[in-house]
Amino acid sequence: MDLVSYDQGTFDHIVSDYRKFADEIGIESFVPMPISGFKGDNITTLSPNTPWYSGPTLVDHLETVEVDSALDQGKPFRMPVQWVNRPNLDFRGFSGQIATGRLAPGDAVRVLPSGKTSTVSRIVTFDGDLDEAVAGQSVTVCLADEIDCSRGDVLSVADEPPEVSDQFEATLVWMSDEAMTVGRGYWLKLGAQMVSVTVQEPKFKVDVNTMDRLAAKTLELNEIGVAEIATDKSIVFEGYDKDQALGGFILIDKMSNATVAAGMLHFSLRRAQNVHWQALDIGRRQHADLKNQKPAVLWFTGLSGSGKSTIANLVEKKLHRMNRHTFLLDGDNVRHGLNKDLGFTESDRIENIRRVGEVSKLMADAGLIVVTAFISPFRAEREMVRAMVPEGEFIEVFIDTPLEVAEARDVKGLYKKARSGELKNFTGIDSPYEAPDSPEIRIDTTQMSPEEAANFIVDRLLGDI
Repeated sequence: MDLVSYDQGTFDHIVSDYRKFADEIGIESFVPMPISGFKGDNITTLSPNTPWYSGPTLVDHLETVEVDSALDQGKPFRMPVQWVNRPNLDFRGFSGQIATGRLAPGDAVRVLPSGKTSTVSRIVTFDGDLDEAVAGQSVTVCLADEIDCSRGDVLSVADEPPEVSDQFEATLVWMSDEAMTVGRGYWLKLGAQMVSVTVQEPKFKVDVNTMDRLAAKTLELNEIGVAEIATDKSIVFEGYDKDQALGGFILIDKMSNATVAAGMLHFSLRRAQNVHWQALDIGRRQHADLKNQKPAVLWFTGLSGSGKSTIANLVEKKLHRMNRHTFLLDGDNVRHGLNKDLGFTESDRIENIRRVGEVSKLMADAGLIVVTAFISPFRAEREMVRAMVPEGEFIEVFIDTPLEVAEARDVKGLYKKARSGELKNFTGIDSPYEAPDSPEIRIDTTQMSPEEAANFIVDRLLGDI
């Protein structure tokens, strides 16, 4: 205030501008003070230089304002489980920091996402048992019943639990030099919970100078936007405005392990709350037993012209002659129907593979040996499909053909079009191909004929399954 000669008009103008800004970003109340750090005005005592101000001094306000820890203690009990502590058969406790609320022995608690309930028998710390624990304390909670609970689960008060869902609206703050890729799988870390997540095209991004909502296809470095996200399994959460511990998250790139974004969950999408798994009596084991085989997804990947479709077709013919139940999904064929609405941008290619992965999973659940032939150029999407099926059932077959060999074949004339600029986003020319790091099967087509490759793959497949 000393720089503006303690002018009330300047103060009132700044307060008015800030009030408009606060309303736009959801700040409901604030306490403006005319102070001078240099001369000490209104820091500890009211200043004679601002006779028009009768509010609290800065110190008085700081001594009376309710801090977050006190607010958190008044909320329902929540504790993300960081570690299951079982040093011997006589002791089993769940360790973590209490995010909100209070807890005492005898309290009824619920474990989420399972929903199982029990009561607290002990609250253990290094210094001894507690009669009560509050938000901010790190404790080990022992339960009266032997119920399932593991790292990533959340202990909550039994009659007022947080929500569980797998689809959300969220605000994202993008922190990576590489722009957000719509549909790509990232790791979402919320407390001790770690799940795979895909991000949809932003609803809008925010102009931080004007707070205007702008149309956006993606988010670039330092941009803030709102988008819908979907996790591969349900997580325990609360809106960030209610609970920062269960509402704030980060996104991690699956390949580099770099943190690419920070986010805040708003709410669960209604469709996620209304859609539930239907229990079925006949499952994948019964389907496979009926066919007398173990399901598998043979995922052929490689450059265009590498020979994927040719070898995959031979593999299916050989398996068919052996009375194996199979189905072949080919990249070009799928784009005539299921994926006819998709182009060849990076996000469309990701969605193409996601859909094929879901279909492959359903066919494997039906007990089939699924043979797929897709360029599938990105490791992240191949790993996404691998995660969809039980461990050991995804068999990555890398048809390893050098670019110059595949281009020399050019059976469909695609490389020629790409080189001339007629065909954009073509793998190997102006779009990258990320070769598998450790495929289950690698085929060098410069050393093997298609027939030899098919025989090798069938022998390996039947040996593995």
